[in-house]
Amino acid sequence: MYDQYNRNINYLRVSVTDKCNLRCYYCMPAEGVKLLRHKDILSYEEIVEVVRHGVGHGINKVRLTGGEPLVRREITRLVAMLSRIQGIDDLSMSTNAVFLSDHARALAEAGLNRVNVSLDTLDPEKYRKITRGGELARALEGIEAARQAGLQPIKLNVVKHRYFDENDRKALMRFGGRYGYPVRLIREMNLEKGLFSVVEGGSGGDCPHCNRLRLTPNGRIKPCLFSNLAYDIRELGIEEAYRLALENKPFSGSVNDSCTFYRMGG
Repeated sequence: MYDQYNRNINYLRVSVTDKCNLRCYYCMPAEGVKLLRHKDILSYEEIVEVVRHGVGHGINKVRLTGGEPLVRREITRLVAMLSRIQGIDDLSMSTNAVFLSDHARALAEAGLNRVNVSLDTLDPEKYRKITRGGELARALEGIEAARQAGLQPIKLNVVKHRYFDENDRKALMRFGGRYGYPVRLIREMNLEKGLFSVVEGGSGGDCPHCNRLRLTPNGRIKPCLFSNLAYDIRELGIEEAYRLALENKPFSGSVNDSCTFYRMGG
């Protein structure tokens, strides 16, 4: 699939839930958020239908995001359903890894290829502060479980948060180097102000070469993270939603004041 700027759109990020077990200060308010109604959340069958259509038209890379995808019940079943779609070369998941030790082996057996893990520091107290109560040890257990299950390469997504300093950078680089985990440094973003930049060590934020679309938990295909544009697959139909997203994908992001990170996966 090609957009109006002749960019090859081959990557679909699928947000399966707006729920999360953490409350990272740059993503969610401390008191949590008003969650989508259950009936508004796409079923696994609907997600598979959207993905299958995309794969039939050139999508070959699919990533499951949230919220935190591991809080959705029977997420391994969705992975198994997606892994059976011929044409997906890369089926991955973005996770905070807190629950990963409970699911890594089953996810690998279901067909998940790899994981990206959100890990902003290796300081337990700072981690607890950033996530508002998270336990670093659980995340590290999850990363190790993923390594043992073969969910590799494991990439570390590091937000350069307000508490981030050179000690964090050095510790994370050493950790990543020791185990062969690529470290991707992401400037803290702001949707409403349009603040974003190219990811250090990754491909995000590089608008001229953007190759992705996003599917929200309630069935909107979004052509750009930093845009209010969204096309409802239930109202428009899957084919039309894809068509409009491709036709209207902007050359560069601007602002987004109609959706939030926890409903798009960043």
